[in-house]
Amino acid sequence: MSLDMEIIEAPSQRGKLRIVAIMIALSLSMFVAALDQTIMATAIPTIAAKLNSAAGYTWIGGAYLLANAAGSCIWPQLSDIWGRKVILLIAVAWFFISSIICAVAVNMQMVIAGRAMQGVAAGGLLQLVTIIISDLFSVRHRTLYLGLMEVMWALAGGIGPLIGGAFSEYVSWRWCFWVNLPVAGIAFVILLFCLDVHNPKTKMSDGIKAIDWFGSLSVLGLTLMLLLGLDFGGETFAWNSSQVICLIVFGSLCSLLFVYSEKRLAKYPLMPLNIFSRVSNIAALAVGFAHGFVFIAGEYYVPLYLQSAKEASPMRSGVLILPLVLAEAFAGMLTGMIIHRTGRYLELIWIGMALMAIGNGLFIRLGVSSSIGEIVGYLFLSGFGAGFLFQTPIIAIQAMVSQEDTATATGTLGFIRNMATACSIVIGGVVFQNSMGKMKGSLLAAGVSESLADKMTGASAAANIEYIKEIADPAQRLAVKHAFAWSMRNLWIMYTCASVVGVIFSAFILKTQLNKEHVETVTGLKSEKQPVIEDVQPEPETASS
Repeated sequence: MSLDMEIIEAPSQRGKLRIVAIMIALSLSMFVAALDQTIMATAIPTIAAKLNSAAGYTWIGGAYLLANAAGSCIWPQLSDIWGRKVILLIAVAWFFISSIICAVAVNMQMVIAGRAMQGVAAGGLLQLVTIIISDLFSVRHRTLYLGLMEVMWALAGGIGPLIGGAFSEYVSWRWCFWVNLPVAGIAFVILLFCLDVHNPKTKMSDGIKAIDWFGSLSVLGLTLMLLLGLDFGGETFAWNSSQVICLIVFGSLCSLLFVYSEKRLAKYPLMPLNIFSRVSNIAALAVGFAHGFVFIAGEYYVPLYLQSAKEASPMRSGVLILPLVLAEAFAGMLTGMIIHRTGRYLELIWIGMALMAIGNGLFIRLGVSSSIGEIVGYLFLSGFGAGFLFQTPIIAIQAMVSQEDTATATGTLGFIRNMATACSIVIGGVVFQNSMGKMKGSLLAAGVSESLADKMTGASAAANIEYIKEIADPAQRLAVKHAFAWSMRNLWIMYTCASVVGVIFSAFILKTQLNKEHVETVTGLKSEKQPVIEDVQPEPETASS
């Protein structure tokens, strides 16, 4: 892709209005992609019950996040080849169509297929919105707009569970997908008429040749086989079965094929390996992975705890999850303002990782008798920490690369974060299912019938939480709720450990002065002669920001 750059002059009044329209469209695109990660949290139990599919609980969310991770790596490259606008419009239209498929689904297989299509499109939306903002504004000034995107994410996280619970309880779960259409439609129209970024007019044949096909297939193999192997292990197949071993082994081998492709085969690699030449970049990517792995767990699994151990309705669980997402929104706005005014981002990473580790550590204490005050306090603390970490790793890695590498660096972090969220849902589901499987004996000892114990343990547990309220015997009902709370405790132990790993890696991120000069990368294919890429040197830790 072309490495020529243009210095962007101060916009006129008309240009300012156009930027406002663009930011509205980008905000709507971010909102609708984020909404479909959170709106399902309170709706999934209802969908799984209505369509009579226990496996649906994990895979309605897992398919979305899995496809999001698998497809997110290629969107930045496509936008570099054919330009940001056309690829973003394709992503919005794709999301629109896949939402219709989910809304009219007649069985769980169709829902999961539609969710996978949504995930692919959402991966493009989340990546391209960040990249376009990085194109439009300097490193120092883009923090305000990235903070706005974080607010949209948090807003979706806040109202998503409420909308999902309300639709599931009072209307129909299908409206969780119909609601996407007007939002995506408005965003498409605004982008079509207002987004005016560089159009390289690359020939279709040249662009197709430039795509890193081998790298793309390697990423798909790595993502799909590895995560499927982890999900099948201990439930669909035994951990030592040939199916699980082959999926995990061959999925892991795909990572080696991917590295070889990026280093030796690809003319325009999906993930240039020079990004990994700096310890600081590796540490920022590791923090991004830890953040993605942990924050999604709160939004996804806390509603399960509330609807099982606390017997909350879908609507009530949506209300109770609000402290988490409101704290994320507040911290996101605060992060943008602090970085914009001071240029400091490293301290925010340290604070965010520490608070997220403490908050998830406190989740371990949650049980059947936990008070609402405890739950709200822990959610706020964890959400506040997570809110500091949505944009700071992006700024940390963008500050360490040249402008022409910003899109690929942003795409790399986005892929790793999306991979982390997909891993989190799948691995979290495995831990929860295996933990519930171990509780069958205690449920039988409490007098729970064999048939009900089967429904409440193993892979079918999450899809059958509605049966808890139908258990007449108080002792048996309490035993079932304790089983759910104990299994959720094992989840929070895992996520706390992941947070601590993120804390350790954050110590290796270096600080550099954020550039206030705005340059915009001109997209398109590179010329044969490669220009020298400017090296970005980090400032000493004591340097002023």
